[in-house]
Amino acid sequence: MKAIMVMFDSLNRHMLPPYGCEWIHAPNFERLAGRTVTFENYYVGSMPCIPARRDLHTGRYNFLHRSWGPLEPFDDSMPQILRENGVYTHLVTDHYHYWEDGGATYHNRYSSCEFSRGQEGDLWKGRVKDPKIPQVVPNNREGTAWWRQDWVNREYMPTAEAQPQAQTFALGLEFIKTNYQQDNWFLQIETFDPHEPFFTQQNYKDLYPHHYDGPHFDWPNYNRVEETLEQVEHLRYEYAALVSMCDTYLGKVLDLMDELDMWRDTLLIVITDHGFLLGEHDWWAKCVQPFYGEVAHPPLFMWDPRCGCHGERRRSLVQMIDLPATLLEFFGVARPAAMQGLPLKETIAADAPVRQAALFGQHGMHVNCTDGRYVYMRAPVQPDNQPLYDYTLMPTHMRQPFSVAELQDIQLAEPFSFTKGCRTMKIATQPGQNPYPFGTLLFDLQNDPKQERPLEDPAIEAMMRRHLVKLMKENDAPPDQFERLGLSS
Repeated sequence: MKAIMVMFDSLNRHMLPPYGCEWIHAPNFERLAGRTVTFENYYVGSMPCIPARRDLHTGRYNFLHRSWGPLEPFDDSMPQILRENGVYTHLVTDHYHYWEDGGATYHNRYSSCEFSRGQEGDLWKGRVKDPKIPQVVPNNREGTAWWRQDWVNREYMPTAEAQPQAQTFALGLEFIKTNYQQDNWFLQIETFDPHEPFFTQQNYKDLYPHHYDGPHFDWPNYNRVEETLEQVEHLRYEYAALVSMCDTYLGKVLDLMDELDMWRDTLLIVITDHGFLLGEHDWWAKCVQPFYGEVAHPPLFMWDPRCGCHGERRRSLVQMIDLPATLLEFFGVARPAAMQGLPLKETIAADAPVRQAALFGQHGMHVNCTDGRYVYMRAPVQPDNQPLYDYTLMPTHMRQPFSVAELQDIQLAEPFSFTKGCRTMKIATQPGQNPYPFGTLLFDLQNDPKQERPLEDPAIEAMMRRHLVKLMKENDAPPDQFERLGLSS
């Protein structure tokens, strides 16, 4: 048996044809839906990129204990478990966060890995002379080394084939062609696209003709929308062009599976870590506002050759934490005790449910809960969003270790149920964003699918609060999280 996971970053469910979008050019996503099962209720778990990948490795939520950071010494990693049980695991990726301080332990869990350089501000090409940067819509990254590096990198990508996404898929296809006659392997093809900046080539932009003569704009601020309607529309087309590029390279994987007759014995998973706001709710991006459905409710497609179901929809509530359990079950490998996600074999085959409710969120932000009908966003009860701690043995932010100042007053916490007897550092933290001003929110997705009208219903809120508390307890959430949210532990 073999398995392939194709993983995008920031791929919007509501902008794909299988989920009802009629203007995006993505014929291969339509083709994919015909060959797989399409999930209607796939929700994120931990946000954003690297916390989501810790969920993917460990099969349990990251965000209640810790922010962005590496795998912990006590973590059970799905690719490593497969490798240790005779399944070859290979990662091909251009997701440059793996090569920063805060993601540096993930890629070495695979049997082997390959990396394509140059996404976003990846510290890739060296250039002492400043790059040519056009006039742009005001961007709060201007003047930073990160902004400069992105424009340096772009100069080395004159064609689609030179872009990291194309190179990543080429490496993935090479692995498949080399190994398709072998058994017991898992391939993860992972591209940063369509994550911002929405940089792609003119042939993809030409799919979305529109009049725009304003400043260059393909990278929005993480902020409220302050741009003109014309600029908002233009940026959506820039995103759409990059989605169409993703569709092209997804199609190459489907073509090869057809050519090599791989559907008979190869599990296929096509996922993303989260979506991205493109002006909906008058916001750009993610992580600075509540996790509305555009971000928290992304697409998922799965094919399991054992049941052969395709062209069908599944309504059961599933999450990223279920995918490592699914892969372990597919290869006949036992799940570790700390893994809370569940195999989706019967969900794919017959829509068998695996949970009543699901948690999702980002460390220090709302703790969110959904049962598929309602979404409950629990805010902190104190304006300072305290108490809040990072529990970790790997005190590392996205691009650098915790500062010396942050580490001056660390404590040692007692072991959690999943730390294998290890005590962790307990580090007081104040995240950059505070959800307190938004307050606690409740939405009825059946009657308000766009989450435009917060619901006030004490009985429904009490039901969702019970779900939330139960799941937090099952995740062995620290007491300060309950206190921060004004909940009884």
